[in-house]
Amino acid sequence: MEEADIVVVGGGSGGAAAAGRLSEGGRYSVAILEAGGANDGIRTLCPGFMAFQTPATNWQYETVPQAGLNGRRGYQPRGKGMGGSSAINAMLYIRGNAWDYDRWATLGATGWSWSEVLPYFKRAEHNVNGADAWHGANGPLWVSNQEYAHPGARDFIEAARRLQIPVNQDFNGATQEGVGLYQVTQKGGERWTSARAYLADAKSRPKLNILTDVLAERVLFEDGRATGVAYQRGGAQRVIRARRAVVLAGGVFGTPQLLMLSGIGGPAQLADHGIPVRIARDEVGQNLQDHVDYVASFETPGTAFMGRSLKGSINVAHAILRWKWSRSGLMTTPYAEAGGFLTVTPGAPAPDVQLHFVIAPLEDHGRVAVKAHGYSCHVCVLRPESAGSVTLASADPRAAPLIDPAFLSDDRDMTVLKAGVRAMYRILETPPLADHQGKDRYPIDLADDEALEHLIRSRADTVYHPVGTARMGSDEAAVCDPRLRVRGVDGLYVADASVMPKLVSGNTNAPSIMIGERCADFICSDLG
Repeated sequence: MEEADIVVVGGGSGGAAAAGRLSEGGRYSVAILEAGGANDGIRTLCPGFMAFQTPATNWQYETVPQAGLNGRRGYQPRGKGMGGSSAINAMLYIRGNAWDYDRWATLGATGWSWSEVLPYFKRAEHNVNGADAWHGANGPLWVSNQEYAHPGARDFIEAARRLQIPVNQDFNGATQEGVGLYQVTQKGGERWTSARAYLADAKSRPKLNILTDVLAERVLFEDGRATGVAYQRGGAQRVIRARRAVVLAGGVFGTPQLLMLSGIGGPAQLADHGIPVRIARDEVGQNLQDHVDYVASFETPGTAFMGRSLKGSINVAHAILRWKWSRSGLMTTPYAEAGGFLTVTPGAPAPDVQLHFVIAPLEDHGRVAVKAHGYSCHVCVLRPESAGSVTLASADPRAAPLIDPAFLSDDRDMTVLKAGVRAMYRILETPPLADHQGKDRYPIDLADDEALEHLIRSRADTVYHPVGTARMGSDEAAVCDPRLRVRGVDGLYVADASVMPKLVSGNTNAPSIMIGERCADFICSDLG
């Protein structure tokens, strides 16, 4: 039987951070069980290859039919392999708003206010602009300015400026409001995943064991304590013993699924799948929140923007060669190069919509080819009121869970999204961006409220930020306590976005890494 002091299930954003910190100094032996591969090839290293992922690197989940989206199934990409979603995402470094974390604390996540989490963000960060009151410069996670920025992205920023929207040089600084270029988790023109940040230099540690292509089946228990994990590898059933702790970091879908497969969840649901109840916890898999998002897509004459054409293919081929030679140029793009945060609801405590300006015409998450050049722009609801669930489809750990974000089930989200779409179009219709003569692929009279709502319900979907399915809090119903310990069992922790009680106002990778950092500290303190 294999064994380690601490077993971490999942080598993604939070799991890599937790495992990297826990394995420092040789105090504990640490084993990581990761369902995917090493993610060390060009598809991961080259930022521009994020558009070309496969089932080897992306779980490619779908939701159940969404009533709020006219019965459509939504797409839920999640990273598979070391680095998790940080290996396939747009690399945007955004923490959310300080108000988000203060709200967590008021909701019972004691110890998670902004002043208490900021030191962990700074500890994790290696910002190329240096350290200041908001940023760190000595952490393992490289945060860089974009090596390449498309002129069209700068036109987006200038169009917003002409509308008196402030230009913001740092969305993670003194204020979040405004538009600008995003910083990215890259180093020297390469994607810098959480696994590269926390584990690349740690592989030689004698007490760190990284197991890839592993499917965790269930957590094992003895006398009320988590003592190991049963898993499959290469068709064989195996067990790894955890002498001190088990950390779940399978993400917002994988963590609740593994909890339920291990007998921790709602009794009725477990009974439906013949799983004996170990701990009755109805909230496991509940509280799923995600940023519902609408994308406006435009076709432009010429080939200034990215797109599908012979000239476009030649441009990309040249860009790939340039990246191989110098790690520079177009293939360092995160695609969503520019964006910003706007307040569209009077009296909102913080910006309530986010924009992502993309230098290509997107359709169905890039899965449908648009045979034209152009650009697109996302707008999402930052603090949705709608909440859904993750439930089991089967007791078979190989089966994908049932994902129901319940998009737009709360009418307040539609109100915010409509206001956000209108604010976005004001920018898109303003020079110099409007000078590109973009042709809207889905034109509409924005003054027609009913038509706009119909268009949103027919096209909106996720912008890839699900959280909340193993909520932490001080109340007995919470899945985890504020030290990320699963209630009702000793030695079991969660270190991913599933612990968030509320969705943050921005991208979720940096907050997930911060959670992994904090989980490692909690475990070290608990174990002594």
